[in-house]
Amino acid sequence: MPHDEMRLDIAARRLSLDPRSPAFYHDPSVAYARILAESPVVFWEELGVWCFFAHDDVHRLLRDRRFGREILHVATREQLGWPEPPVHTRDFDAIDAHSLLEREPPVHTRLRALINRAFVSRRVEALRPGIEALAHALVDAFPDEPFDVLAAYATPIPVRVIARLLGVPEAMAPALLDWSHRMVAMYGVRRTRAVEEDANAAAADFARFIRETVAARRRAPGDDLLSVLIAAEEQGDRLSEDELVSTAILLLNAGHEATVHALGNAVHALLTHGVDMVSVVDDDAAMTRVVEEVLRVAPPLHLFKRYTLQDTEERGILLRKGEQVALILGATGHDPHVNACPARFDITRVAPAHTSFGAGLHYCVGAPLARLELRVALQVLFRRCPKLVLAEAPAVKDSWHFHGRERLVVRTA
Repeated sequence: MPHDEMRLDIAARRLSLDPRSPAFYHDPSVAYARILAESPVVFWEELGVWCFFAHDDVHRLLRDRRFGREILHVATREQLGWPEPPVHTRDFDAIDAHSLLEREPPVHTRLRALINRAFVSRRVEALRPGIEALAHALVDAFPDEPFDVLAAYATPIPVRVIARLLGVPEAMAPALLDWSHRMVAMYGVRRTRAVEEDANAAAADFARFIRETVAARRRAPGDDLLSVLIAAEEQGDRLSEDELVSTAILLLNAGHEATVHALGNAVHALLTHGVDMVSVVDDDAAMTRVVEEVLRVAPPLHLFKRYTLQDTEERGILLRKGEQVALILGATGHDPHVNACPARFDITRVAPAHTSFGAGLHYCVGAPLARLELRVALQVLFRRCPKLVLAEAPAVKDSWHFHGRERLVVRTA
């Protein structure tokens, strides 16, 4: 990254760095390396919050109960100086208000307990044959000429798998992707009124579809997560209709949005570093190392914010109740204090430290499924296409917080 793209004042612990700068979002690890070496706790001016980059800080603060994902349970909007919620994001906000990701105990505890039923190890492992069959079918359809492996492979696998798990028709995959992409844009840097209105429209359409699907499942339950959640509600666990809708949308969005990028990033990393995947695809221990190393080097989610729930001090910084802090998940795997020679992509690295799935209360409930999808998808891809190579330079998304590629054009020989 050019030096004039980033200004780091070590004495004042202030960082100026445009997250929308192509030089940054194309490869954030370059900036991370400098920040981790010189000032791993900084006030990032463009984000307007104190940011923590070091692995141990991020891991600890994800678990620290002085911080949380919501604040209005301990302070009013008036006390925080917040205006009333805007009308034009009402539908989006209604989904967010009941989301597992945005709640704290005791609501979070109740929702998490219900959702965990779908992600026990035996249920996740039972998905393996279906993932393998889907991966093989997609490879069968690869063209002879160069093609975008994101569109042809990395995108269909996670969205179809999570649709099956929820009990949503796979034919809805294009609509699910469209709604998800438009909603996730709300978490980007310097979002516009147009982005907010579009995300709200997508949220309204998504919620309407889920409510219709819930109504159908009430009439004819199936062996899917949505039916499990409905049954739990009816058995007295007090899962409201709004919570059902928010939970289903969260799982559908999180269940594919991050995994698509993780798989695309993995393929890109393995190809650009010249890894001989043929020698490891049949070695379970080696595949575990491959999955963890790509999650360390190129995680899909780079930013997780938390509110300060009480006036407190952290690393010499006075934080007031209601202030947000940003935990830079994408930087932690590049911390030399926990991973030796972090700039080196090394699939022999055993149990590399990273926070790609978070930690604490909000540790990703779908992490076992994401790891399984990555492993199976990479194994099938490189078994079937051992001579896979990049056909052109990849196009990187203008989205630092969800880091991934727009297109990844490859050829099979």
